[in-house]
Amino acid sequence: MLKELNKEIDRLTPQLVRWRRDLHRRPELAFKEYETSSFLRGQFEKLDIPIKPVAETGLRAELAGRPGGRTVALRSDIDALPLLEEGEKEYISLNPGATHACGHDGHMAILLGVADLLSKRRTQFQGKVVFLLQPAEEVPPGGAQRMIEEGALTGVEAIFGLHLWQGLPTGAIGIIKGPMMAQSDNFKIKVKGKGGHASMPQHAVDPILVASHLVVSLQSVVSRNVDPLKPAVVSFGTVNGGSVYNIIPGQVNLTGTVRTFDPCLQALIVRRMKEITNGTAASFGAEAELEYEVGYPPLVNNPAFVEFVLETAKMTLGRERIKPFGPMMGGEDFAYYLQKIPGAFFFFGAGDGMKYPHHHPGFDFDEKALPEATLLMTMLALEYLKGTAQG
Repeated sequence: MLKELNKEIDRLTPQLVRWRRDLHRRPELAFKEYETSSFLRGQFEKLDIPIKPVAETGLRAELAGRPGGRTVALRSDIDALPLLEEGEKEYISLNPGATHACGHDGHMAILLGVADLLSKRRTQFQGKVVFLLQPAEEVPPGGAQRMIEEGALTGVEAIFGLHLWQGLPTGAIGIIKGPMMAQSDNFKIKVKGKGGHASMPQHAVDPILVASHLVVSLQSVVSRNVDPLKPAVVSFGTVNGGSVYNIIPGQVNLTGTVRTFDPCLQALIVRRMKEITNGTAASFGAEAELEYEVGYPPLVNNPAFVEFVLETAKMTLGRERIKPFGPMMGGEDFAYYLQKIPGAFFFFGAGDGMKYPHHHPGFDFDEKALPEATLLMTMLALEYLKGTAQG
C-alpha cells in the first residue's frame, strides 16, 4: 500500500497547500474557531466521514473501516495566536487580531489529507480512525481536557500527534522516549506601591523599582536553587505599569512562565518565588501578590510507541530522516491525551529556508513538509490498525 500511497500523495499535494493557505487566511483564537470548525466539518462531510462537535469549537470525526480491529486517534490543534501578522505572503491573515504563527494551519491540512487518503481505502483496513480537531492548544487550560471530558477518546486505544517544526530540516523527524516537553505554568505578580511625583520619590513607594528587582532576583531561583543538571526556566513575558514619564505609578503588573519536568522541582520553584516576591516587596515598603497557575503537565511519550513511530518513519521515509532530538521546554496539552491512553507525539521538520521562528509575527513554514507528514501520519494509522504497535 505504501507505493500506492506515494502516488496518491503527488496528486494530493496541491490540495494540501490550498487547504493550508485557506486556513491560514482565516485564523481564529482559542474557543472562537467557529469559521475554522465550519470549514473542517465541510471537508469531512465531503469525504462522507461522520463528524460531530465536541469541546465547543472542536470536532471528532470517525472513519470506520472493515468491522472489528483497533481504534486509533490522530489529533490536530486548530487555534491561532493573538498576533498581527507581518510580511507580504499572498495568503496573509485576513483577521488582524490573529495569525497561525505556530503551524496549526499545517496540522489541520495534514489531518485533512490523511482523511482523504484513508476514506478512499476504508474497505482495505480493519478498525477505526478517529480524527480529533482540538481547539485552544495555545492558551491554558487548553482544549484537550475538555475534549477528553466530552468523550473524544471513547473507544480509542492509541493516539498520535505531530508538530511541524522549524528547528528541524524539512522532512526530518524528532522524537524521544519518555518526557519530551515540559510542564508549562504561568504566573502573575501584582506589585503595589504608593504613587507620587517622579521629582519627589521620597514621598512615594516606587513599584517600578520593586518590579525591576523582582525580575532580576527571581532569576536566582534557577541559577542558585535548582540542580544545574535539572532543566528549569523562569521567564518574564510582560511588565506593565505607569502612564506618564514624571509620575511614579501606584502599581506594576508582571507576568511570566515557569517550565519544569519534575513535580518536586516545580514545588521548589513556587516556594522560592513566593519567598522572594514577598521579601523583596517588604524590603522596599511595598506589597506584592503572586498568583501561580499550574498549566499543562509534562508530555511523556510511551517508549514502545516511540519505537513504533521510528520504525514506521524509517519504512515510510527512510532511516536518514530520524535526527537527534532532546527534551524541550515548550508546553503542549497533547500531554493530557497521553495520560489517558498510550501514544506518541513527534516533531516533523519544516524549517528549510525559513527566516522567522515560531510565535513570531512573520512566521511561516516550508510547505514541502505537508505531503510527507501526511504520508507518515497515514502510515502510522494503518500500521497501528494492522497490529504492528505494541504497548
